[in-house]
Amino acid sequence: MKKKEKKIDKRHTRAAWKRFFGYTKGYRFLTLLCPVMVLLDVIIELQIPKEMGEVINLIYKMNDPEYTGNFTSELTKQLLTVLSLCAVTLLIGYIASRCSAISSMGFGANLRRELFNKTQSLSFENIDKLKISSLITRMTSDVSSVQGVYSNMIVTFVRGPFMLISALVFALDISKKLTSVFWVALPVIIITLAVMAFLAVPIVKESLKKTDEFNGVLRGNINGIRVVKAFVREEHEKQKFDKANTAVMKLSEKSQKITLYITPIISLVIYGCMVAALWIGSDIIITGEEGLEVGDLTAFITYITQVLTSLMTVLLIFLSVIMARASIARIGEVFFEEPTVTDKDADPSLTVESGSIEFRDVCFRYNKESDKNILNNINLQIIPGETVGIIGSTGSAKSTLVQLIPRLYDTDEGQVLVGGRDVRDYTFENLRGAISFVPQQNTLFSGSVKENIRWGKPDATDEEIEAAAKAAQAHEFIEGFEKGYDTELGQGGNTVSGGQRQRLCIARALLKKPQILIFDDSTSAVDTATDAKIKSALRGDEFSGITKIIIAQRITSIMDADRIVVIDDGRIDSIGTHDELKRSSKIYSEIFVSQQEGVLAQ
Repeated sequence: MKKKEKKIDKRHTRAAWKRFFGYTKGYRFLTLLCPVMVLLDVIIELQIPKEMGEVINLIYKMNDPEYTGNFTSELTKQLLTVLSLCAVTLLIGYIASRCSAISSMGFGANLRRELFNKTQSLSFENIDKLKISSLITRMTSDVSSVQGVYSNMIVTFVRGPFMLISALVFALDISKKLTSVFWVALPVIIITLAVMAFLAVPIVKESLKKTDEFNGVLRGNINGIRVVKAFVREEHEKQKFDKANTAVMKLSEKSQKITLYITPIISLVIYGCMVAALWIGSDIIITGEEGLEVGDLTAFITYITQVLTSLMTVLLIFLSVIMARASIARIGEVFFEEPTVTDKDADPSLTVESGSIEFRDVCFRYNKESDKNILNNINLQIIPGETVGIIGSTGSAKSTLVQLIPRLYDTDEGQVLVGGRDVRDYTFENLRGAISFVPQQNTLFSGSVKENIRWGKPDATDEEIEAAAKAAQAHEFIEGFEKGYDTELGQGGNTVSGGQRQRLCIARALLKKPQILIFDDSTSAVDTATDAKIKSALRGDEFSGITKIIIAQRITSIMDADRIVVIDDGRIDSIGTHDELKRSSKIYSEIFVSQQEGVLAQ
């Protein structure tokens, strides 16, 4: 990784870590209770090997002629002690696990919510940069990875070090000579895990990138499934999917192969320590050195196993944190991303007084590092209540122009004024509350017809909804549904046709009764007769005071507009009425002639 990328990566990681404690809100008591329960569990669990050693020693004493105690009574008492300790540690372990599960799930839910809320504050430019498929991965896979680290932090990271130190103290108390086997095993475990971390981390980062690409392929296919079927491209899409899916699988296999070596190596070390302890311990028992008994050796082996297992656990946690660092950095990147369009300097009391619009020397480009503008020196004045049509060739930046009005993007140079004030003076709520925008992509949500139209005005009555639907020429087909306005539309409105979706989106916009109404080629899927009826409704008294901007490919959709603006390659080519432009604008007249020829040919 380049030095600059590493620096950015660290900034993103720090941005995420700083916020993480805040996501424990609502679960902090359980988060604090969990390690307390874990520590108590370890304390009790450490007593069990010692008590079991006493049981073994007692059994050996039974055959000792010098033993005068009541064997049955003492054995029963010792076994009851062991069973009681096991029962208590089981109960405490259950409480700790439950606290861990609830608090980690709550942490994950809070983190996902905060990520989602952050994406809602981002501008179009930010989302273009981060990419939707990547944002989905960050809110799913990356959050799950971080959630796992959090769970380990409050359980295993507390249990591991405490168990390691305590078990080592108990082992040293039994035999200092036997404890030497631990110091041989220690460097082997540390080196093994360090090598695994060094090899696995780059693969994990690459795997996350491939997962982003996989999500992009999957999302594109599902969104465009109708197009796929229409062009009989199922096999092509299957190949694309298989390629992306295989890339993710191979990287996952690669990382799994590396981490799979950990368990056998560590197990070999632990079993090796057990054999060495038995070998050395047997010699100590036979020679009578340190007064070691068979039960003590059994307890020691348990303690040394706990020491090595705890050490492995602690190092594995460090490994998981290192591997999750990529996910943490990707989440931090979202938090670190500052919206390029904000209303923090806006005046909350300022409202849009009229539907006037003015572009003053506006220049804009999507890529800020590019030398070429998408819009160049746009100057245009629109008076309140005026209907303005916009036409131009594909890619001439018509949609880009109107997206500057509700501040979906901000200008690079010049100003956009609404109601005589710079759009940056308004809060988003006040500015966008005065504008209804019907984009090219006709987006509907899961829910009923009524619920989708009501997005335009949450407190709208049934009568208002019906009136908006009638103006959008949607009432007739809605009434044709078995459940009328209560008909469920399904995911993305997939139960209605493209033209019906457009009319529902128009109804949603009209219900709002805005001061400015923007149609971005939003009647392209309806026939010319329906288009004419919608335009006729918009000329009625109910919508007479609304400023209307209509982007269209068909001249028939805008020929009755008060003025028509012809856009060419990001510049205003000409402005005038239909009749004026036929005479004065070469671009407009060519479009008109070509469309008229198409009509005559039909």
